[in-house]
Amino acid sequence: MASTASSTPSHGHNGHGSVGLAGLVVGAIGVVFGDIGTSPLYTLKEAFTPHYGLVANHDTVLGILSLIFWALMIVVTLKYVTIIMRADNEGEGGIMALMALAQRTLGKGSRSAYAVGILGIFGASLFFGDGVITPAITTLSAIEGLEVAAPKLHAYVVPLTVLVLMALFATQRFGTHKVGKVFGPITLLWFAALAAIGLHNIGQSPEVLKAFNPLWGARFFIEHGWHGIFILGAVVLAVTGGEALYADMGHFGAKPIRYGWYFFVLPALMLNYLGQGALLLDNPAAAKNPFYLGIPQWALYPMIVLATAAAVIASQAVITGAYSVARQAMQLGYIPRMQIKHTSKETIGQIYIPAINWTLMLAVITLVLTFRTSTALASAYGVSVSGTMLIDTLLLALVARATWPRHRTWVLPLCVLFAVIELAFLVANGVKFLDGAWFPVVLGLLVFTVLRTWRRGRELLHAEIRKEGIQLDTFLPGLMLAPPVRVPGTAVFMTAQTGVVPHALLHNLKHNKVLHERNAFLTVETLNVPYAARDRRLKIDSIGGEDFYRVVIRFGFMETPDVPLALMRSCDQGGIHFDPMDTTYFASRETVIASRHRGMPVWRDKLFAVMHRNAAPATGFFRIPSNRLVELGAQVEI
Repeated sequence: MASTASSTPSHGHNGHGSVGLAGLVVGAIGVVFGDIGTSPLYTLKEAFTPHYGLVANHDTVLGILSLIFWALMIVVTLKYVTIIMRADNEGEGGIMALMALAQRTLGKGSRSAYAVGILGIFGASLFFGDGVITPAITTLSAIEGLEVAAPKLHAYVVPLTVLVLMALFATQRFGTHKVGKVFGPITLLWFAALAAIGLHNIGQSPEVLKAFNPLWGARFFIEHGWHGIFILGAVVLAVTGGEALYADMGHFGAKPIRYGWYFFVLPALMLNYLGQGALLLDNPAAAKNPFYLGIPQWALYPMIVLATAAAVIASQAVITGAYSVARQAMQLGYIPRMQIKHTSKETIGQIYIPAINWTLMLAVITLVLTFRTSTALASAYGVSVSGTMLIDTLLLALVARATWPRHRTWVLPLCVLFAVIELAFLVANGVKFLDGAWFPVVLGLLVFTVLRTWRRGRELLHAEIRKEGIQLDTFLPGLMLAPPVRVPGTAVFMTAQTGVVPHALLHNLKHNKVLHERNAFLTVETLNVPYAARDRRLKIDSIGGEDFYRVVIRFGFMETPDVPLALMRSCDQGGIHFDPMDTTYFASRETVIASRHRGMPVWRDKLFAVMHRNAAPATGFFRIPSNRLVELGAQVEI
């Protein structure tokens, strides 16, 4: 994706070039729906584990199926697919995009905007927790089918799971565009198989169709009393992946995702859930694994292979979403800069971030080796999903109240309904804290600490630079009273502080004792919109005479900044022309030193110093050629 204004998506389907709608629907099915599409592997099985103490009798089966159906309809269909996808940030989705949208409605720098930032970052942290658990539980659930076919193969389940996951993460560098082409047809086959198996089992016991009646869900709660709410800890497994649909919206667009859900994915999922329920009505003993025990014997091994492929695709959905959220967090200043690779020339938003990929891989494999079964992992699942969904609802309410005057009268009451349901999910999963739910909570808190430490550390770093800095308005006139030797060419001094003399200029004057013919003080800003408009991209002002200029370049949070390209397209704006062969970039690379009794506890100072030292250089992130770059060091104590 080009980083200039021309990159704003304005052609095709949401910026997807020549890719047709049908192709995008297939691609979306192949990448986006994998997480929610593999929930039938473990949802109903988990509901009848000893943890909940339920017996698979007629009323209980119909009650749980009714709860699953209405959870899918209310949380996924109504909230995510129908409503929240309208709250796109210029085509981009996900909790970070929604957070930026909500902050824009509250005004920059306000306390409310700060609180929304904290909320959004915590939700993004929980989403990363989901990104770790989903690949582990779906792949384990699929390969555990071997135990149904041949119990002696139990010892091979965990090693095979690790091998499959390693292969998945190793192929991420090829990108979701190529992966989607392969995964799309496989996922189409998977959902068709889900529907076919479901129809086969429903035919044996049509009584299960009564589960569409919400009264069966209400009856379940009446019969089981207040502790019946805990079954929602299993029901929520059916809606995991809702946030991934929203986070991946920038990869395929809202319309392909909606079409795929309404007309293909939702019907196939419900047919399979109903088929599993029909099997339980006919044979309650099948509750130990209703998915695989409902498959004819001749199709069992092919279905295990297909389920494993679908599990890989489920993992793809959250991995892809993690890339999107990470890039948005990076551009908004919440995590250190990392290398980003674009994997498609046709489709905007399809990226690969190696550091995120390998970190996720290590975390997922560690999780598999620790918990070892999908039943153990199911106890850890749900907390992060419920928390992220609840935060999405709160942010949606803010956006709807501020920017949807025509629709807020019905959207806001629905947000109350969503919040009540998601709070119930959260409580139901919270009681499993000691059984494994602690893992996503601890992981989310760790990620949140890292994100907040980086954000706060950058604020302290910039404050120290400002405090020790010299104002340009007073420095330049004094400098020109006894000007140093002037040399030909243009010098671009990169600085995050407008109005302050860059350290790189001071060091250049001190050590080289020269000043270039033309000097530009460049600041790069990230807007809280995905793509910067052409008229907001570049601003150049002449300051102090003697060929000094203040330059501000703005990029959206979904763009990859390309500073030299943006300057080349300035077209002599402001009286200066940036010839790439005659321009030298100067940047200071600060070494952060942690100290006591300053802005953060010393352990957070040290954590920030480590992250700052290992972050990708700003110059590389801004695509500044190394042969035109001079870096000068400086120490800053925070």
